[in-house]
Amino acid sequence: MTTEKNTFRPEDLDSWEHDTKLGNPGEYPYTRGIYDKMYRSRVWTMRQYAGFGNANETNKRFRYLLANGQTGLSTAFDLPTQMGIDSDDPMAFGEVGRTGVAIDTLADMEKLFDQIDLSKVSTSMTINATSSILLAMYRAVGRKQGVDPKLLNGTIQNDILKEYEARNTYIFPPQGSMRLICDIFEFCSTEMPKWNTISISGYHIREAGATAVQELAFTFANAIQYVEAAISRGLSVDEFAPQLSFFFVAQMNFFEEIAKFRAARRLWSEIMKERFNAQDPKSLMLRFHTQTAGSSLTQQQPDNNIVRTAVEALAAVLGGTQSLHTNSKDEALSLPSEAAALTALRTQQIIAFETGVTNVVDPVGGSYFIESLTDKIEGEVRDYLARIEKMGGAIQAVESGFIQKEIQNAAYEYHKDVESKRQIVVGVNDFVDEADDDMKLLRVDPKLEEEQVRDLKRIKDTRDAQKVEQSLERLLAAARGTDNLMPLILDCVESYATVGEISSTMKKAFGKFKPVVTV
Repeated sequence: MTTEKNTFRPEDLDSWEHDTKLGNPGEYPYTRGIYDKMYRSRVWTMRQYAGFGNANETNKRFRYLLANGQTGLSTAFDLPTQMGIDSDDPMAFGEVGRTGVAIDTLADMEKLFDQIDLSKVSTSMTINATSSILLAMYRAVGRKQGVDPKLLNGTIQNDILKEYEARNTYIFPPQGSMRLICDIFEFCSTEMPKWNTISISGYHIREAGATAVQELAFTFANAIQYVEAAISRGLSVDEFAPQLSFFFVAQMNFFEEIAKFRAARRLWSEIMKERFNAQDPKSLMLRFHTQTAGSSLTQQQPDNNIVRTAVEALAAVLGGTQSLHTNSKDEALSLPSEAAALTALRTQQIIAFETGVTNVVDPVGGSYFIESLTDKIEGEVRDYLARIEKMGGAIQAVESGFIQKEIQNAAYEYHKDVESKRQIVVGVNDFVDEADDDMKLLRVDPKLEEEQVRDLKRIKDTRDAQKVEQSLERLLAAARGTDNLMPLILDCVESYATVGEISSTMKKAFGKFKPVVTV
């Protein structure tokens, strides 16, 4: 049989006798995909995660990847930016630009997207506690380029609950953070309607050690909390739900991951329809980005990581992802080098254009094993959701330490399996060799931190200090009240107030979160 796309008829290969639970692609409950043609009409967005050093260095990497066929941008920010700390703060010393790009003011964001037309590219930003600030900066850069904010296309992660559960880059207590998230929902529903206002993340939950079932359960518990918070603010579900998106990991258990993605679509569509009475079909569709598993990469025999990434990427594609990041082979050792990042991108392109997996919608659909595994995962997730519901929801489950403890226990069990060799990791606990690897690693030049601090000082010295102070005072007053804070944050950003100054101002109103310690 030939594999040319135009020889396949959707009515032949994309539909067959089915029960109502399975359905057809593009139809409720979306088990088989949210679009009727899926990759037959357009492949997923290839969105490689990038960010290191300063904005100039990251801009070079962005333009390199776009020139080599990447179809969307994904921005990694350094830890000070994620935590609302400026590069000149003593707390930031040694961390500036190390795990992502350093962004202190609008001037940095302008450099980051220099020569990149924001009307022609979608951008994902992995940012949470300071997501409102970075979104405001992106909007301001678009306006400076002459792009109507209503046409800006992209995603902010903006998923603070999983930070309390698994990742810990939080600033404010849950209630203040939830207010900011709802402010973004409300603001973007009219001002930036093409923007995905949240990417509710299971990725970091899973990377912290959770199981596939826990990844979905805790992610959906968080998502339910966000939807309820937005509705309590007076937003109708169909007003903001089409702008919700998700972010999952693709791990090494190939069939389990495919089934996980299929179960996720079905669960979310039913939650939105039955629990929240959503009417717009777009509100029922679970749109998600996938990243291959950083935790599966090994520093031993790093070339093996190319194979791991390819297997995980294929699982994401067979599971129906909307966009995909493939990890580079050197990421267990350093930030990805240019050569390794290109190989990771080529991995996606080979899957898309050489394997034939895009010729058929949901090619694994109908498999007894896949369908039974999908049902099993769905049932176990529902059990977890029921337990969390009895606790009062995700915030209560976080504040009590329940979710954190469940993740810790799962991580411990996995590591015991590796130590006992019940779980083989090639090159780590079996098939080990002592060969040295001469791979060239990316090292962030320490001078970039000095340059960043120097540039920040220049901005502070040349901006209108009175305008900055006034904008921050207005933000503080609003944060102590009930107004939507996004317009105030935009004013601060456009006056070249820093990420740290804006975060500190909101901290005065919201306070700082003190976590529950679980053992």
